[in-house]
Amino acid sequence: MKSTLRISLKSGERIFINGAVLRVDRKVALEFLNDVTFLLENHVLQPEDANTPLRQLYFIAQMILINPEGKEQTLTMFRKSIVMLLACFHDDEVLAELKRIDAMVASGRAFDALKAIRGLYVIEDRILNNQEMTPGTIEQIRREIAPWR
Repeated sequence: MKSTLRISLKSGERIFINGAVLRVDRKVALEFLNDVTFLLENHVLQPEDANTPLRQLYFIAQMILINPEGKEQTLTMFRKSIVMLLACFHDDEVLAELKRIDAMVASGRAFDALKAIRGLYVIEDRILNNQEMTPGTIEQIRREIAPWR
């Protein structure tokens, strides 16, 4: 067994654990004694905030954790999105990181992939502000994610 993981939550905070949503009514510390899939509320991206290609990829990846019953369908959507993003981005750092993120998800490390995707937001913002990606490409990715909203 791996070492335990302890998480502290404030009153009213939510945590997503193995697809279940829990809200605590007072300050509490949770100690996970075995492997668990979870997301803290402040790491959950709302559909309306998935407004860039990488944020849309993040939204899809988080669904792997939040909705384990739909994991296979979500993985298919994730793979389609990765392929499109690899074709759209030209920045070598982003391309290398997208390949690494794809490998993380393929090996069951969606939580690590979320952290890596968040790390690319700054580069994505720079690219989009310099308009290195065409609006048509961004719109195509938005259409792909529309069924998930």
